[in-house]
Amino acid sequence: MILFPAIDLKDGACVRLKLGLMDQATVFNTDPGAQAAEFAAAGAQWIHVVDLNGAFAGKPVNAGAVESILKAVKVPVQLGGGIRDMATIEDWLGRGVSRVILGTVALRDPELVKQACKRFPGKVAVGIDAKGGRVAVEGWAETSDLTVLELALKFEDAGAAAIIYTDIDRDGVLTGPNVEATAALAQAITTPVIASGGVSSLDDLRALKAVASSGIAGVISGRAIYDGRIDVKEAIRLLAE
Repeated sequence: MILFPAIDLKDGACVRLKLGLMDQATVFNTDPGAQAAEFAAAGAQWIHVVDLNGAFAGKPVNAGAVESILKAVKVPVQLGGGIRDMATIEDWLGRGVSRVILGTVALRDPELVKQACKRFPGKVAVGIDAKGGRVAVEGWAETSDLTVLELALKFEDAGAAAIIYTDIDRDGVLTGPNVEATAALAQAITTPVIASGGVSSLDDLRALKAVASSGIAGVISGRAIYDGRIDVKEAIRLLAE
């Protein structure tokens, strides 16, 4: 199982939101490139980056900060937030992003996601964010009638590299991930699932690792790393065992 240390970008800085609320942001580092280099030095195999402003604006906003991350590290970077058309997908992959995460557009235009998966094999992940079990989009500001599984099943044969499943009700509040829902989703589909939201300790990582056979390939952690509750080196060692 792979640990994805998270860098959430708001106004050019590394922040963490609470319950997905933009006005509940805590700044942890004003130098995203330095933060990424720190994660890479600790042994991170991937870095997870989200352009929070972009998620709300529907287009990339923190391009400069993302560029600084790409320049600072050689490990692969996956990026989400405001990526809603093929031109933006091509642009980011051309700039050196290893994998784009398509969230809102997965609900709004699933055909575009399928085309992107076919055109860029292994370079497209689908981000599914849930609030009360329903898919949330537009930077988590809107909740749809679709369940997480219903949306995930639309991409079963598309060739997506992963489904990144975030439980918004757990995000940034350190209450532990929704292990049961994540494992149930992973069990129901063939695409690998990356867990996100609520990871607060090494015990949470152990709980996810215990159900890894369901199809959970990785876990994203942000606030717990910045708060010092999770040591990146130790977490990577634990998940690699």
